[in-house]
Amino acid sequence: MSPPKYVDLIALAAALAVFLLGGFPLLGYGAAAAAWLAQRGIQALATRRMKEHLAAGNRQKAMGIVAGSTLGRVWLMATAVLLVGIAERESGLAAAVLLAVLFTISFAAQGLSHLLEQPEGQGVA
Repeated sequence: MSPPKYVDLIALAAALAVFLLGGFPLLGYGAAAAAWLAQRGIQALATRRMKEHLAAGNRQKAMGIVAGSTLGRVWLMATAVLLVGIAERESGLAAAVLLAVLFTISFAAQGLSHLLEQPEGQGVA
């Protein structure tokens, strides 16, 4: 059984309760949530376009999409943390910590799903 595909979004929803109960700045949560959801949308679009280019046999274009979207997503999240941190220092720290946790969860879930998935063309005998 593979880990849930949307485990990072579950963690984002659970983080709202932590922010509310812990008295952490909601501006930080809002900025981190907005940046995380935006980067997830970019990731979904980039993955779809990458698969289209791979199906067409254009591996170089597909890898360019992966590289460009990855760098863009990182810059998006870093910019969100910077802008919120400038507005309110504690909110910037809260946003940075939340994004780091979400990234770690997402990265671990993707790694586990790649380890646990069966290669194409191989089924259970």
